[in-house]
Amino acid sequence: MKKILVLIFAFVCFIVPVFAEENAVLPSANGVVLSVENIYSDNNSEQQGTQQIAKVKILSGEYKGQEREILNILTENPAYDIPLKKGDKVVLHLEEDPTGGMNFFVADLKRDSSIIAFALLFSAILVGIGRKKGIFSLVSIVATVGLLLFVMVPMILSGFCPILSAIIVGALSTLITIYLVGGFNSKSTSAILGTMSSLIFAGGLSLLAIYTAHLTGFAGEETVFLYGARPDLSFTGILSASMIIAALGALMDTSVSIASTINEIHETDDTLGVVQLFKSGMNVGRDIIGTMSNTLILVYMGSALPLVLLGSNIDLQKFFNLNQVSTEILSALIGSIAILACVPITAIIAAYLIKNKKSNNVEFKF
Repeated sequence: MKKILVLIFAFVCFIVPVFAEENAVLPSANGVVLSVENIYSDNNSEQQGTQQIAKVKILSGEYKGQEREILNILTENPAYDIPLKKGDKVVLHLEEDPTGGMNFFVADLKRDSSIIAFALLFSAILVGIGRKKGIFSLVSIVATVGLLLFVMVPMILSGFCPILSAIIVGALSTLITIYLVGGFNSKSTSAILGTMSSLIFAGGLSLLAIYTAHLTGFAGEETVFLYGARPDLSFTGILSASMIIAALGALMDTSVSIASTINEIHETDDTLGVVQLFKSGMNVGRDIIGTMSNTLILVYMGSALPLVLLGSNIDLQKFFNLNQVSTEILSALIGSIAILACVPITAIIAAYLIKNKKSNNVEFKF
């Protein structure tokens, strides 16, 4: 069974170069603001708002050590404005002008240091509490993120079916995560089969929802920007893929919980048959589905909170029929339905496999 991870690694190494494509990446550099001069425009000016002339020292790249004066325009729209002050670290966008020179623009404030700090804090707590399991969990998280960024994204951008891409990546992530954390045994295999079956079911539900509700796939401005850059992509397919990936974590959690419970019951009393183990798994599953479905609803509601607040001034019928609102609601419902299906699927698979498990189970050990 250990050969499974080797096969997964070989498959990933094969699929990445097949679907990867060379995209032109806009160059950037890091900088620090040395000084800022604010120029306030009057009401009669053609350009309303405030202009900032920022003196920035470049900290990385070909132009490291140079100082440049950069015009930063504030439009009084907090969604797009980047107000600068002395000492701010910024990310600079570089763009070559027709004369061969290089123009610098402030792309955004530099925030990756905060991201790294919180990621290290999370990793430390995870390993500190989980010990060996925590390390394997951390490895599985890195693997999942890598699969999304370096397998699924290139596949979709190269024109591969987004839904099939999401199912393949979801299956690979499930294999890596559950086998790493739970070891090679009947319990883990049951959880994997339950998750994969529910994942495919969620994919079918997402297609049905998109068709019956006439969803367009354009549920946010980032989708509009993507359409401007890549109008050839299937945006309904991308919407379906996002629904599948969004439900993956909850499905894994549900299937592992049920499979682990059935395994513990079997270890305690190995005289119980498949039907009795199945009933025990269903009893636990009924307790799980309430909180897990609620978790998904809360996740979607939390991410769409500004939209919900905006809807307080809109007629309810119009609000619930908005494309973006319908997309969020259906995404939450599809994930919840997939969890409901995951309970009996995993319970029956786990009851059968664990009752008839072999004695050559393998656990990871240092």
